Amino acid sequence: MLRYYSIPEALLTQTGFHRDNHYIPCEYLKTWESSRGRMWAYRILVSHERVPLWNEKSIRGIAYHAHLYTRLAVGRETDEIERWFEREYETPAADVLRKVTSNARLTPSDWKVLIHFLAAQDVRTPARLVENLQRWYKTLPDLLQNKLEESMRKLESMKARGEKPSSIESPLAKHFPLRIKTEIVPGQEFGTIKAETVVGRGLWLFGIEHLLTKTAGVLHQHKWTILSPPKGMKWFTSDDPVVRLNYRGPGNYDFGGGWGSKGTDIFMPLSPNHLLYTQVGFRPPLRGTQTSVQQAEMMRRCIAEHAHRMIFAAEPDVQVQNLRPRVVSVDLLRDENAQWSKWHEDQTSAERDLLGWSENK
Repeated sequence: MLRYYSIPEALLTQTGFHRDNHYIPCEYLKTWESSRGRMWAYRILVSHERVPLWNEKSIRGIAYHAHLYTRLAVGRETDEIERWFEREYETPAADVLRKVTSNARLTPSDWKVLIHFLAAQDVRTPARLVENLQRWYKTLPDLLQNKLEESMRKLESMKARGEKPSSIESPLAKHFPLRIKTEIVPGQEFGTIKAETVVGRGLWLFGIEHLLTKTAGVLHQHKWTILSPPKGMKWFTSDDPVVRLNYRGPGNYDFGGGWGSKGTDIFMPLSPNHLLYTQVGFRPPLRGTQTSVQQAEMMRRCIAEHAHRMIFAAEPDVQVQNLRPRVVSVDLLRDENAQWSKWHEDQTSAERDLLGWSENK
């Protein structure tokens, strides 16, 4: 029998359910506002070459997916993750971003808020979801094997104490979509134990919570600054705005840097004129330092190359199409849109089946 942890009833009965989940907060994108409530967007995947390179879009109508963060709790849908992002990361950051763009003095608390915000933006995007899914398909078998061995030790301990080893709860933390089943035939010396999970939304949300509550603290050990672009250049941003750069030389770099890996450059644009930056293990330049043209060109290239499907700017940037050429494929775009249209239904159905919850519960 699987024991699955519930959340407070108050969270399950809230009004104003957050259905459309913005993985890039609107308050963040407003620093690239081109006109009231709008900004310019460059799409990396398009259906036809005639699609304009840049389109001015509503900030509220972009960078979201329906039910991206919706979670099942005791068989019911909850938007607790979206509300958590808003309460703990987005709302505190909104005031600090205004201070950043006005070049006001930042307190230690303000810096903490910015670093928290960067951490959240690093883990909550569809690009990070895709990256995690690819990794989990390779690593989960070993993880589940370890958990099965842990469960076996508990079963053996229960048997040694004379307890009936008919069931065991999940050895992982709450909200991990895992079912452990045991089958022990009376009178038989050996039985079977099996672990099942769903590689998808529930596992991703579990990972987000773990990273932000258990791991992100390492980011506060680094020295941070805010850099300005050289005259005539601006920072743009993307739908995957946090870059973790391992730079070894021109043309020899990757985006696989870790939050605590010495030498990794971690940066995130905060506005057309402000970029949050650290190099792990090193003291950065003073806040407001203007980068060289060469540094700015490299950072802009990395921001563009690291983007998943969209790049955002306060005005069309003619260099972006060279930094990140578009992919023209009506089939790929149709398939991707179809997958997102079925995202909530497929994920919900898979988790209900795994955990044995009917839709009426």
